[in-house]
Formats: sequence, structure tokens, C-alpha cells
Amino acid sequence: METLLILVAIGLFIAAIVVFVKARDQARGSRPPAQRQDPLAFGATQSFGPRQIGPGAIVSYGGVDYVVRGSVTLREGPFVWWEHLLEGGGTEPVWFSVEEDEGRLQLAMWQRRHDLDLQPNGTHVVDGVTFTPTERGRASYTTEGTTGLPAGGDMDYVDYADDREQTFLGFERWAPGMAWEVSLGREVSPGELTVYPAPPPEPHR
Repeated sequence: METLLILVAIGLFIAAIVVFVKARDQARGSRPPAQRQDPLAFGATQSFGPRQIGPGAIVSYGGVDYVVRGSVTLREGPFVWWEHLLEGGGTEPVWFSVEEDEGRLQLAMWQRRHDLDLQPNGTHVVDGVTFTPTERGRASYTTEGTTGLPAGGDMDYVDYADDREQTFLGFERWAPGMAWEVSLGREVSPGELTVYPAPPPEPHR
């Protein structure tokens, strides 16, 4: 009788091992294969995302600490980019744009040019620089904080750039029938900026 119990115990132990091994193999088989990563992916992208930059954040650039007063999130199909209204160090606010295009982080500082009476057609020469059109489209947008814009809507844009794509001329129209807003932009690198993140949004009460 004792021998029989020992044999039963051994059999149960072996069965448990078989079940464990099969379960482990099935779990391994159900895991998705590991994906290879882009070795050139820009690690700084997250530093300029919407969690870090929003109303209340501080952007330090050129020795000036700018306060983010408001942010605009723009969407066109699968593409998303941001424009942030910065104030500080001057009489005229500036806009800071953040975009990721084909894995490349694109940052630019923009200044409104009220003195330019231009339409987004053909080639333009501004301050001795020749600009040619690079992209045009229509995007939906939502706003947060103070931007001077509605809470949301649709807008048209036309982008121009110089031959080195380091200086930009931008046209934006925030509603049909409105005049085009004209801005001049300059590319900036992540190393030129320091971002002190925005405080988290207050919970709704």
C-alpha cells in the first residue's frame, strides 16, 4: 500500500511538471515578438510633448524665460502638432511650434508680422530672404489657456521655407473669410531651450 502511494505521488508530480512546461511554452508562444527600435529616434521628443509644455510652463530661450499662456493642438489626419503662445522679455508675444515629421523633431519660434500684406501664392521675398511654398492644408484644432482663439474649430495653413529650410514664412487662417495671419519663423534646436514643465491640470469639481 505504501509503495502504491509513493508511485501515485510520483505520477502526480510528473504530471504537474508536464502541465507547467506546457503552460510556460504556450505563454511564450503568445507573446508578440520583440520589435527592433529606431537607433536614431530623438530622445528629446518627450521633453517637448503636451504633458511638459502647456499653460503655466516656462520655456527658457535666448536668456529669456517665457511663460506659456496658451496652447493650440492641431490635427490633420494622423498628424498632430502644437503651437504655444509665449510671453516675456518683449512687447510682442511669440509662438513656439513643436512638430515631429518622419521621426525628426522640428522646433521653431515665430513672430507675427503685421506689416506684411501678403497672400499665400507664389514666391515671396521677406527681409531679403526668398521663401517658396512647401506645404498647405486644413487642420482641426483645440485650444487650452489664453490663445485669442475659440475653443476649437478648423483652420487653413500654408507653409513656406527658405532654401535651407531654417527660416520659415507661415500663413494661417482660423475661419473662412478671415484675413491670413502672416508670421516669420526660425528653426531652433532642443539644446537652445530649457523647459520647466507645466503644472498638472486641476481636476474638475
